[in-house]
Amino acid sequence: MTLVRRSLLKGAAAACALSGVPSFALAQTSPQTSPQTPPQSARRFEPQTGQWRTFEVTTRVDLADAKGAASRVWLPVPSINSDWQRSLESSFSSNGTSRMVSDGVEGARMLYTEFAAGVTPFVEVTSRVQTQNRFVDISQTTAHTFTREDAGTLRHYTRATHLLPTDGIVRTTALKATQGAKIDAQKARAIYDWVVANAWREPKTRGCGEGNIKVMLETGNLGGKCADINALFVGLCRSVGVPARDVYGIRLVPSAFGYKELSGNPTSLKGAQHCRAEVYLQAHGWVAMDPADVAKVMRLETPEWIKRTDNAVVQPVYNRLFGGWEGNWMGWNTAHDVALPGSQEDRLGFLMYPVAETVDGRADSYAPDTFKYQITARKIKA
Repeated sequence: MTLVRRSLLKGAAAACALSGVPSFALAQTSPQTSPQTPPQSARRFEPQTGQWRTFEVTTRVDLADAKGAASRVWLPVPSINSDWQRSLESSFSSNGTSRMVSDGVEGARMLYTEFAAGVTPFVEVTSRVQTQNRFVDISQTTAHTFTREDAGTLRHYTRATHLLPTDGIVRTTALKATQGAKIDAQKARAIYDWVVANAWREPKTRGCGEGNIKVMLETGNLGGKCADINALFVGLCRSVGVPARDVYGIRLVPSAFGYKELSGNPTSLKGAQHCRAEVYLQAHGWVAMDPADVAKVMRLETPEWIKRTDNAVVQPVYNRLFGGWEGNWMGWNTAHDVALPGSQEDRLGFLMYPVAETVDGRADSYAPDTFKYQITARKIKA
């Protein structure tokens, strides 16, 4: 199957090497085993739609270092209503002035709280959400029900953003990766395979990454985390006219299929944030994609870095995350270039973490032990 390339390519060499070898053209070799590495036992990963689960998700921020000055906090709340998620009610408490606001473009909802000088700020929001597994087998021609998007919405999801340009090296790479693909489903498959073949999980990346795909491609360093790898998928799709979007969210509970790297610990969800992706296909509507989780399983699920998709641990995930994902995860929003209402700082590339601003500027959302916040979840009866 796919042999994953790991070299760090630099400068012009990066553009040359990345542009010419889509994943379906890579050399095929026998499965990755050796006398020292016994074959992995087969794993199962088969999320199916059908059963809704209800969760309460609580985020709390304590700004102990506000230094008595005025400060502000923004907490994402679930904003997605679809055939795989229902965002229900939210409640909150704080010793500041709080209100629900939106980014004003893509409907990304958040709780915005302002704190007066002289208090030690805290804010807590609890949101109720229902989720379910999803999967669409796009190889099947059997009709299924889905909501068709209008032309304006689809244009919106092919636009360029600050971190997702759709011209230059992004488009050049996508055109070569999709060479020979005629319809949108073929292009999405080719790009998914290309990303899995060329990008890799880099554990040293902070948080979920930044998602600056132009820099990734220009340097040839395609190592990163979910906001990098799935942004690469989304940007490449958009650049060849296939509507796509990142979905920013968080894992809530363990995987039902035993994959530790695809699980959340509901008692402490710091670091459980995870970005996924969707692509809009004319015959199927919005379809789930997650090449970043394939890369995560390859790098971290076992002590050995697995570099083939036909490995028994990887293959079920590789197959199913093209068209599906597990409902142990909740989506916050799909917004890019987020302007936070009331902020005195620059726009965010995306809103997936708590955000705070104090007299010292914007706090580091990727350091939850310094910028004090906690996220927990619990499953409840509907």
